[in-house]
Amino acid sequence: MQIVHERPGDAALIDALLDTAFGPGRTTKTVYKLREGVPHDPSLAFVALEDGQLRGSIRYWPLLLGEARVPSIMLGPLAVDPAYKGQGYGKALMRHSLAHAASLGHRSVILVGDPEYYNPFGFTREKALGLQLPGPVEERRFLGLELVPGALDGVTGMIHPALPAAPQIRRGVRRYAA
Repeated sequence: MQIVHERPGDAALIDALLDTAFGPGRTTKTVYKLREGVPHDPSLAFVALEDGQLRGSIRYWPLLLGEARVPSIMLGPLAVDPAYKGQGYGKALMRHSLAHAASLGHRSVILVGDPEYYNPFGFTREKALGLQLPGPVEERRFLGLELVPGALDGVTGMIHPALPAAPQIRRGVRRYAA
């Protein structure tokens, strides 16, 4: 198994993998509201390969937490080709990407996922108790992780997408030929 940054040619393969793993209705889920109009963080997008073939993918998205708009990241989706589930691809992607996120200085991570899978990586419901998502979600699946101890202490309120900065429009003087 090899884990590498997501490559430009992987996008279509990842979309197909996500449809296979989560179904075509996946984009109607609450977490997708936080992704609308926001590109995933390419520095935290990885794929797992075996013999050059895509076996799994993980992405993260920038967020702002609560009234204080504390920067954070949202993990997801993590997907593994159903034919290769249970072979360690997802766990390897998790370990690799979380270590990389910490090395880049990210302080916390939130996600919506099965606690049985994510608790062993340090995610807990308690770390997300004061936070709210902009739509329905099964409470027990809304989890948080501090990459820096105390990063989520006292952080409460609605989670917001971290929208990219608007492009700056330069107004120039039109020049005419003499």
